[in-house]
Amino acid sequence: MIRFLSYWLTTVIALGAAAWILPGVSITSAPALAVSALVLGMVNAVVRPILVILTLPLTFLTLGIFYLVVNGIAFSLAAWLVDGFEVRSFGWAVLGAILVGIVSLFIGAWGDGRRGD
Repeated sequence: MIRFLSYWLTTVIALGAAAWILPGVSITSAPALAVSALVLGMVNAVVRPILVILTLPLTFLTLGIFYLVVNGIAFSLAAWLVDGFEVRSFGWAVLGAILVGIVSLFIGAWGDGRRGD
């Protein structure tokens, strides 16, 4: 349970950062942010692996670049499912997914004690 809460809180922080930094991503309230992080986690756990398998040949042909499109689709789907979480275009969804991934990576590295002290 602690692991789930840690992952969810990391996603909340990363998604909040994406909404704060990117003008094309908006979240209207704290409850919408909390639900958005939960839905994004579920989409990443259930839908994204299916998309990855279905698009594997295309991802291979593009040397992995198409994986950004898959992440953008997952991000857009989460925004579509949650009221108060909006993404203006698919380009913003891809950028939002990238930023959430980068912020989550840094938070995860910091939480594991690998910050290079």
